[in-house]
Amino acid sequence: MQDQQKTKYGHRAKDIAQDFAEHLKYSQDADIYHTTQEGRYTALALSVRDRIIHQWNQSRKTQRANGTKRVYYLSLEFLMGRAMTNNIINLGIENEVRDALTSLGYTYEELSEVEPDAGLGNGGLGRLASCFLDSLATLEIPAYGYGIRYNYGIFRQQIKNGWQTEQPDNWLRDGNPWEIHRPDVVYPVQFGGDVQVIREHGRDRFKWSGSEIVNGVAYDTPIIGYGCKTVNTLRLWSAKSPEEFNFHEFNDGDYTEAVRSKISAENLSQVLYPNDTLYMGKELRLKQQYFFVACSLADIINRFKRKESNWEVLPDYAAIQLNDTHPSLAVPELMRLLIDEENLEWDKAWEITVKTMGYTNHTLMPEALEKWSLPMLQKILPRHMQIIFEINHRFLQQAVSYFPLQPQMLSKVSIIEETNPKQVRMAHLAIIGSHSTNGVAELHSQLLKKSMFPQFNLIFKDRFNNKTNGITQRRWLLAANPKLAKLINSAIGDGWITDYNQIEKLKPFAEDKNFISDFAAIKQENKIRASSFLQKDSNMLINPNTFFDVQVKRIHEYKRQLLNALNILLIYNDLKQGGTATKDMEPISFLFGGKAAPGYVNAKLIIKLINNIAKVINADPATKDRLAIHFMPNYRVSMAEAIIPATNLSEQISTAGTEASGTGNMKFMCNGALTIGTMDGANIEIAQEVGEENMFIFGNTEEEIQKLSLSYDPFTFVMADKEIKDAIDLLFSGYFNINEPNIFEPLRRSLFEEGDRYYHFADLRMYSDAHRKARELYKEDRDAWNRIAVINIASSGKFSSDRTIAQYAKEIWNIEACPVEKDLSEDTALQDAVKRP
Repeated sequence: MQDQQKTKYGHRAKDIAQDFAEHLKYSQDADIYHTTQEGRYTALALSVRDRIIHQWNQSRKTQRANGTKRVYYLSLEFLMGRAMTNNIINLGIENEVRDALTSLGYTYEELSEVEPDAGLGNGGLGRLASCFLDSLATLEIPAYGYGIRYNYGIFRQQIKNGWQTEQPDNWLRDGNPWEIHRPDVVYPVQFGGDVQVIREHGRDRFKWSGSEIVNGVAYDTPIIGYGCKTVNTLRLWSAKSPEEFNFHEFNDGDYTEAVRSKISAENLSQVLYPNDTLYMGKELRLKQQYFFVACSLADIINRFKRKESNWEVLPDYAAIQLNDTHPSLAVPELMRLLIDEENLEWDKAWEITVKTMGYTNHTLMPEALEKWSLPMLQKILPRHMQIIFEINHRFLQQAVSYFPLQPQMLSKVSIIEETNPKQVRMAHLAIIGSHSTNGVAELHSQLLKKSMFPQFNLIFKDRFNNKTNGITQRRWLLAANPKLAKLINSAIGDGWITDYNQIEKLKPFAEDKNFISDFAAIKQENKIRASSFLQKDSNMLINPNTFFDVQVKRIHEYKRQLLNALNILLIYNDLKQGGTATKDMEPISFLFGGKAAPGYVNAKLIIKLINNIAKVINADPATKDRLAIHFMPNYRVSMAEAIIPATNLSEQISTAGTEASGTGNMKFMCNGALTIGTMDGANIEIAQEVGEENMFIFGNTEEEIQKLSLSYDPFTFVMADKEIKDAIDLLFSGYFNINEPNIFEPLRRSLFEEGDRYYHFADLRMYSDAHRKARELYKEDRDAWNRIAVINIASSGKFSSDRTIAQYAKEIWNIEACPVEKDLSEDTALQDAVKRP
């Protein structure tokens, strides 16, 4: 019996093979006629999960026994990608899993590739949250991630006739073997209704009675630290109707009405970020945000009350981090719970709330700072609007001492924006209601204080701070680029896996000819692997013997995919004319990837433009062997893991002062791609670490952009440069849209009639020159290129999310690690499981 139990958590290949076979038989009821690759993947996932659950339980027990403080990371996005490879690497059983599957006639690759991406995020913010969870567990910091279990993740992107089309991403179609459904963890969430004021014991009590109730049901996913000592939890909420079915309406013959309330309630967790260009979309998104905040805070409070009744010590047990403004309703919700449910006085509740909350800002774009219509918020959350009014009133009484006789300054810091209709500024609410507001790169944090929130910086001098973003090297180097990781291990050992500062030991190997040769060979193998991936994934043929120039990120005008396209036209024209800029040029493959928000017209038009340019240039016999452009559809984490290790040149070309940080730049850097970019976001800190001589920096700085803005005229730059003018003339001549007249007219208007908001033409010549310099170095001195690539890897130590999380823990959360012993004894866990509560 004991030997049979050990197969559930044993790490030997024979134990894993036995567990896999049992799950195929008893979890999948597989036989020769009823078995699929999806079923085999699920059996393997369950076998791996078996080896996690015991340590997961051990982590919770240890953290409870020590009464440790926990981090609660609230994020509306978690872009997790696939879990299998990451979990197996962090468990340290990759070789054993491979051997187990080989012994049964399967391969690790064929089963791991069955897993769909968990696309519960839109881009960098959601991927950052996922990297942070990995680092929290690896650093053994007790933590919960909280979000929504969307039935449909970020849409699956298809390209039809060059246009982006959005298809449902039904990632849960075959279930999710990594999660545990917690039917015992359910919290009711109310919307609408009214608020009654009841006078009791000399003070007003507020009773909110909602007109709509939705239940939030928990689904837990284990988050494994490297070495599988601490296993933390990602708890996602699924919306369920309290009333499954209205039998009376069904009996009356109205089936639609019988299930209407169920459908309405469960819409809250159906889709990531509904299109909010219409009122109904905005309302649904607001309700999503409150839904997950309300469930999460109820869970945090419930956990606290098991141990404590003194609310003053809540900040000693819980650090709540708001990942951007999406969870900012946590501020009035915690106030509501403390005042209305726990009967605390306002001042004490406010002190607790501010000490508990921290806020991370992720944008420098004023239009991206979330605001909600006051009438809509008042309708959906009437009690919260009362609390927000009171927060604002008390704050403005404080702020007036900083701005005497300056009503215009008070209006700038007010939570309520006096527009028609009035708007509630959620970033202001988050700043006022938390003890820390951090940016995510040095420039970003400075601009928050200087440009975006200077008045708040005056009032809350000690609250603003910087926490430069990072990525987990375990996912983006160890797992995504295993051959390079093995080469690094052979040179400097494997200490960098958990202490990424040790990657600096690699610097001397930039002068080692054998290491450089091995690095170059691995890069070429990765190109072949990426080309194979794209052929299988998108039926796309990429020549692996070309220079890979890659720009992959969310499609947005400020990220300037359009600038990249304009430079391609300069190259194309020069090739056609036999110019000097492309003489003997190494063949290039320009690879684009990313999704545009469904309602973002210009972003979708940029995708169409790139695809139309690709169609013409790739078919041109004069250039097709030297220049190729490809738009990779449905960019996602698993695609990134294939493309990033193969990249030669990483495009990080946003307008200076617009990108908060970027994390793609870090992923490319640690995989040995060189960066061409502006001094924006974390590019500045990358340049500080690696040296500008080991990057291709171009463009106006943020200060120069500010000066340009006073008199910028895009026509001046175009008319002063014949090559640029020729490229623009070609672009808008109809050459790339012969049978689609005037489709790119909105882009022409944005560039010229609307003033080129992102300064494409101010930077284009400098960009073109920097790109030429990169091409020439790659062509003329490949060893020098590879030496710089290795220097980039060796200089990437700062950009680990482990470093970022360690700074959050010390400087914002005031939390320490809680080491968990690795216990392979199953006996106590089994007793805990069957013990009657």
